Amino acid sequence: MSKILLIDDEQANVRVLSISLRAEGYEVVTALSGEEGIDVFQKESPDIVITDIKMPGMDGIEVLEKIKEIEPDAQVIIITGHGDIDNAVEALKYGASDFINKPIRDEVLSVALERAKDKLEIQRKLKEYTSNLEKEVKIATRELRRKSNFMKKLIKSSNEGIIAPDKDFKIVIFNPGAERIFGYSQSEVLNKKKVFEIYPPDIASALDDKGGLCHIAGDLPWREAMVKAKDGTMIPVRFTGTLLYENKKMMGSVAFFQDLREIKRLEAELVQSERLAAIGQTVAGLAHGIKNILQGFKSGSYLVELGIKKGNSKKLHQGWEMVKRNIKRTSELVMDLLAYSKERKAEYEPCTPNEIADEVCEMVRRTAEENHIEIIKDFDPSIKEVKMDPRILHSSLLNLMTNAVDACLFDHETDKDWKVCLKTRLEKGKKIRFEVIDNGSGMSDDVKKKLFASFFSTKGNKGTGLGLLVTRKEVEEHEGRIEVDSTLGKGTKFTIWLPFKDLDKN
Repeated sequence: MSKILLIDDEQANVRVLSISLRAEGYEVVTALSGEEGIDVFQKESPDIVITDIKMPGMDGIEVLEKIKEIEPDAQVIIITGHGDIDNAVEALKYGASDFINKPIRDEVLSVALERAKDKLEIQRKLKEYTSNLEKEVKIATRELRRKSNFMKKLIKSSNEGIIAPDKDFKIVIFNPGAERIFGYSQSEVLNKKKVFEIYPPDIASALDDKGGLCHIAGDLPWREAMVKAKDGTMIPVRFTGTLLYENKKMMGSVAFFQDLREIKRLEAELVQSERLAAIGQTVAGLAHGIKNILQGFKSGSYLVELGIKKGNSKKLHQGWEMVKRNIKRTSELVMDLLAYSKERKAEYEPCTPNEIADEVCEMVRRTAEENHIEIIKDFDPSIKEVKMDPRILHSSLLNLMTNAVDACLFDHETDKDWKVCLKTRLEKGKKIRFEVIDNGSGMSDDVKKKLFASFFSTKGNKGTGLGLLVTRKEVEEHEGRIEVDSTLGKGTKFTIWLPFKDLDKN
């Protein structure tokens, strides 16, 4: 039941309207002046106020203004005479819900009251909706704040370096992991540096939406790279990243960096440990080989002594040649063991790869020609002077060329025209490809699997079993790679890829 406050200075009107409204089921309170009406309104808090516009003292417009100050949602119906239409319109401007003319008809008053009640219900629902909405907003805000704090803590505590620039490539996120990798503090970077100032060119271009890898394929796949820290140190990292879009417009990007320094150190230690372990196994396996060498020395020295005693120069010559061969085998064994066990880094210096390849060909040419093996040179003329490690290149090519010549010597098909080819080719990415190809005895699949195992040799007692191990180790120290392709009875191709630097770069 709605409570109505009726304000009119004419007591008869108040009495008649009160009876009519109570008959309709309303609770009615009354006042005979505007001032009294305000007091009753504050005490009773009625839902609807009906006030005459023309009253002595405080008129209906003033009552309306005061009630709206006290309760903006209160519904006020103005009663006007036929000549007060302008005042009625003004009352509507001040927030009156409706106005009715004198003499008041029941059906008109009933309609005005229903409209007032509808407005009250709408206001009630609006308040309820607003209240619920405020609660939902508070809950959502609290949840967003919780998630935001969680993300901040996650980014801050992550061991990975996380860097995020905005659409103008200015860095807006630079977590402690990034500080550890790049050596910059957040105060030096945030909103001050652009990613191009700290990213290497390949990462910067990949995370640019002007045709970079992310633009083509979405998220950038994990890959390794080198980044330069603040102090100039080159740091090995593994990174990925993605472009961030909003309404098909790039709003920024994010990249994740994993510091590989400790992993690389452990990998190097593991390789060294494995190498030393292999040496231990090799030394054990070499006992038989050393025994054969010692037997060769013993046989050679016996022939030398016999030749001296009997004055037989032929025996003396045979014994001395045997001693020399075993000295050479001993030297090769010791040098291979030293080369395989010692860790060294590639020392880049100016050299001409084709000249080194040519020198290697000339070193094996005499042995090759004596055994009717043709040496073929196929050098790329576009390869000029570059920075590489000439010792690694010379040692690797010489070992492979020597093996290729031996593969022809050990071939049982004597009707072949044996050939050994050394080929050089310039490749993209500042790399040179070297190929050593022979048509000698070739290798079976089983032999290829054992090729890079310690103390395995296809030359029997003539090999130490360390030559290819040393070659692979040196190639990897030069950050290159080696591959082999061979078919039994048809020949073998060894391929080495070695990186180089330009002469004007360190």
